Formats: sequence, C-alpha cells, structure tokens
Amino acid sequence: MTNMSYGRFFGKTTRISKEDQEFYDLKHRAAEYYRVNGVPQKFEAALNSMFFEKPDDVYGYLANYFSRLSTRPVISKLKGSKVYDGKGQLTVQTEVLCTVRNEEKRVCSAVTSSEYNLTINGSDKREDCVTAALHWIDEALSTMLRGFDPADQTAVDKLLSDFFKERFLEYQERQSRETEEKQAADPTHEPVPPPVTPGHRKAGHKGKKSNTTEKPLPPAEPRVPIIPGSMAVGSVSLAIAKAAAQLNSVPLYQHIRSLHPQQRGLGNVEMPLPMVTLLHCGKASPGKLNLMEELIVIPTAKQSVRQIVAMVLELQKEITKILNTASKTGPVLNTVSDMGAMVVGYDQPEQPLDLLTEAANNLGLTLGDDIHFAINCAAHELMDYQKGKYDIVSGSAKTPDELVDMYKNLTRRYPALIALIDPFRKKDHEQWQSLCRALRPTCHLLCDTTFRPTTALLTECTLSTPGVRGYILKQTNQTTVTDLIQVTQQLEGTVTIFGTTSGEPCCDTLSDLAVGLGVNFVKLGGLSRGERLTKYNRLISIEEELSQQGILGMAFSVSVLSVCRKASGQSAGCRDRNWPVAENASLLVYEKNSVSGIIRKGSVWMRLGSLNWPPNYT
Repeated sequence: MTNMSYGRFFGKTTRISKEDQEFYDLKHRAAEYYRVNGVPQKFEAALNSMFFEKPDDVYGYLANYFSRLSTRPVISKLKGSKVYDGKGQLTVQTEVLCTVRNEEKRVCSAVTSSEYNLTINGSDKREDCVTAALHWIDEALSTMLRGFDPADQTAVDKLLSDFFKERFLEYQERQSRETEEKQAADPTHEPVPPPVTPGHRKAGHKGKKSNTTEKPLPPAEPRVPIIPGSMAVGSVSLAIAKAAAQLNSVPLYQHIRSLHPQQRGLGNVEMPLPMVTLLHCGKASPGKLNLMEELIVIPTAKQSVRQIVAMVLELQKEITKILNTASKTGPVLNTVSDMGAMVVGYDQPEQPLDLLTEAANNLGLTLGDDIHFAINCAAHELMDYQKGKYDIVSGSAKTPDELVDMYKNLTRRYPALIALIDPFRKKDHEQWQSLCRALRPTCHLLCDTTFRPTTALLTECTLSTPGVRGYILKQTNQTTVTDLIQVTQQLEGTVTIFGTTSGEPCCDTLSDLAVGLGVNFVKLGGLSRGERLTKYNRLISIEEELSQQGILGMAFSVSVLSVCRKASGQSAGCRDRNWPVAENASLLVYEKNSVSGIIRKGSVWMRLGSLNWPPNYT
C-alpha cells in the first residue's frame, strides 16, 4: 500500500530511492503518532484560543496552555544529606527530585525534627543514626518510591511505614541475638537489680509521723528504642508532602487540609493558638528549682499571632528589667534555653510565677483574661529511683503523693495557671487520677508524647494515662504525615497541641503542619532563637494570607480545654466523675459567631458537632 501511494505521488514511471522511501515511512509514522495523541487537534485549539485572547507573550501563553495537558509529575529520585539543626547537632535532610514534563527537576527538601538524645544501649549514636538514615534514603527508599505520584501521600506513607516495620523487626532480632551471645559468653552475668522502692517513713520527721508503709513505686517506663535510620521515614514523608504542595502551587497547610478528612470540607481556616515558652527553671537552670522545664504563656484568642508575639516580647523585656533592678551585681546575663526561653534560677516554684505575675501587672495585662499560664513539669526527668521521690528542688525531694499536694496548692494560689504538662511519670496512674480529681475545672493535665512516639497513639484502644485532657504531638523520627492526620482524627474531642523538640531545624514547615492538621494549639518554644522565630514568622504569614483571602476563622481559645474536659466524657480514670461547673465557667470553644455550627449559650459560644456535646443545648 505504501508503494502504491508513492507511485501515485511520483508517477508510475518514477523510481523511488531507498532514502525517499525511508523518509516517507518516517513521516507516516510521525503523522500516526501525532494523530493517536491528538496533537493536531490540541494545537488547533491552542492557536484558536490564543488568537482570541491575543496575549503579549505568545510563547509564554503556549507554554502555560500545554503545561496543563502534561502528565502528572512523578518521583524520580530521593537524595539524603547531613545538615545541622538549631543546636548544631547532626540531622537528616531529604531532597525530592521529580520527572516534570520529561525533565528531572529538584522540587524541594525537608528536614524533620529529631529527639534530643539519640542513644542506643546507653551510648551516643547520633552520627550512626544519621548515616543509617542517609543509606535508607539514597538506596532503598529512592528506588522503592521511583514513579510514585507525590500527591498520593497515603500510598507513599504506607510504603514508608511497612519499610520501617521490617527494619524494626530486623533490629529486634539483632538485639536478641546480641543479648544471647553476651549471656553465652558471660554465664555469670547477673541482671541489673530493679530500682530500690522506698520503705517506711522515718518517725523522726516532724508532723509526718506514720506507721503505714509507702506504696511501692512503679518501675521506670522503658524508653522506646530509637531505630538507627528512623529519621529517614519522617523526613521523606514530609519532603514528599512539600513536593506535592509545590507542584500544585498551593501552600503546604492547604495541601495538608486536602488530605485531612475533617479539614477538607471546612471553608474557613482556624489558626491554632500559640503557647509561648517564656521562662526555663528546669534542671539546667542555675537555681535549686528543677521542676519548671518550661513556664508557658497562653494568650487569649482575641489577638492575632503578630500581636501575641509582640506582647510576649514586651513581657520578656519587663522581666529582664525586673531582674536587673533586683540584681546586686549589675545587669543580669540573659541565658537562653534550647527551647528559646530565658533561663532564670530560683529555689521555689512560686518564685517564677510571682515574677511573671509582676511583669504582667506592670504591663497592665489581666491574668486569667489577657493571658494564662501553663507549666511543663517534665517530671519523668526528675525521679530519683533510689529514693523513690521526685527531685523537685535540689535537697528537697517529694514523693508522688506529696507532689500532688504541691500542685494543688500552686493551682489554688495562681488561678491563671490552667495547664500542667507531664506533672508525673506515665506510670504514676494513681497520682494522675488523684490530681485530676483535685484540680479545679479550669486547670487541666496534658501529656507530651516525646518519650512515647506519636504513632503509638494509633495502636492504643484507650488513653492509658488517667485524667489527660490533651496530647502534644510531634513529627519526629518514623512519624509520617499520614500518622499525624490519623492521630488528630482519633483524638477528636481531645485537646491537640502540635509541638517541637529541643533540637529544631531552621525551617518553617511545622507551622504549616499545625494549621493544616487543625490542632487547637501550637507549641513552638520561646522567642529568642532563630529556628523558633522562623516558625512564628510563618504563622504570622499564614494568618495574614488567610485574612486577605477572607477565609480566616477564629483562633481556638483556652476554653477549648474545658470543652474537651466536659465533652470527652472524662478520659480514662475519671469517667465516673461528674465535674462541677460554675454558671460563669468558660466552657466553650469559640469566642465569636462566624462559623456555622456554633450556637450561643448564655454569654459564651459553643460548637456542638465535633465534640459530641449532649443534645439538650438546642
């Protein structure tokens, strides 16, 4: 047939050369290729459209037109590298390269947070962990994820989680073999004795004589092992989420919302309320007081993020002024903690609270209205297992029951104190429950998941710590973006706080995550370190961007704590408790009526749907 067509073209007597035949065969194949892919029709449509619009940049118009018809980008390669976080510690950065319109392009990179102490068998193995993570990224994960659509976060994270599970099982088997080999090499090796439990109280203590024996101290909760290389999982998951957002030309928080079933259909975007760390009076501070790892300021929802940052900066200046005035040796040298807070040395827990109260009063701020307090106790770091007591103040340790009394006195003396974070070890269930029952309805117990990975919440049927009203979630190590979405879904009706670690990278991604996940609060640390302020600046940018678009919802207020306390039906250990509620108690989530589903009850507002509130308020 081809020869016949050639014959009609050249004439019956024309002799066709081999080169001419190959040329016309090539043209025929090209025409067929373009026909099958609809190229002539698309070119015609593009030219017709451009003629009527008559753009100044003709080729720019055509480039934009045909870019919309191109195949979706796919992952082509992952590259890992060693970088340093805000403390100068090694961590992992993942770079995502995608095939975009037939070309391999670098799309973005991401650095995930890492735990403060990466230890294996008691020794520092941070560099080994980072090296293992780079090997996972450059070798296995880069190959396994080649060809994946970066927008398919669920499929990407499932592969990452399955990969991590396999590595975790290998790690367990390797640890088991090493233990068996040690026991075989040293058959006389004896296991380490358990911590000494306290015995009878001494009769010599005045006012504390008792013939009863103190309750046995529960053993220390074993630290969840950090698998070498686990940082690769969280870093890759976050980097691919950023790549999908960038390829779709949308902010990361908007992309995360599109992945979150509970956020996807909402019109307005609600900003999480910042919990700003102001003072550090923990073990690293110069005074005897060890209890207050962080003294946190929680402002009201009436202010923008920019106004909140400005207010806390004024508080810092006023505190510095007070300290300098009281100092007998000249201006106080301002030391900054890893969390970006001022380090102050005190001997009693009331002193930093009095300092903050004085500074607020000097600035005309009303405690309990303009600002509230929270304390991150980090009590798990203060237990002296030989004594069976918490080393709250150097030289003055307290039993778990004595610590309950101390917290009760503090919350009574300072009504603006509305939250205690990790007031006990996770194992002290009886004290958690006792304190939960003793606190006033407006003071709440929160749990940091640092020493229990965020992913562990996905496998727990119930909340294991009694009285807990909220959890601080973090994106570290093997925690994927999908894990965070699922956890926030699971904790609906519970206070959710997105937090940072003490070793943060200098990037602003976590602010987008907090907004996209729809958490109630965000805890980014203080205002005195660059890696912290980067995240606050991003929060400000997001809020202003949403305001300009007219889709900025109201910020969550501190009253969400009380809502979750009532509406969650009392969490584990306190479900049988009927909480007393005053008529004027602040029980409700929002302070304005600009979102559908919110009705008014008395002088405050409440949102019914998501919190399973009893139906009699209609």
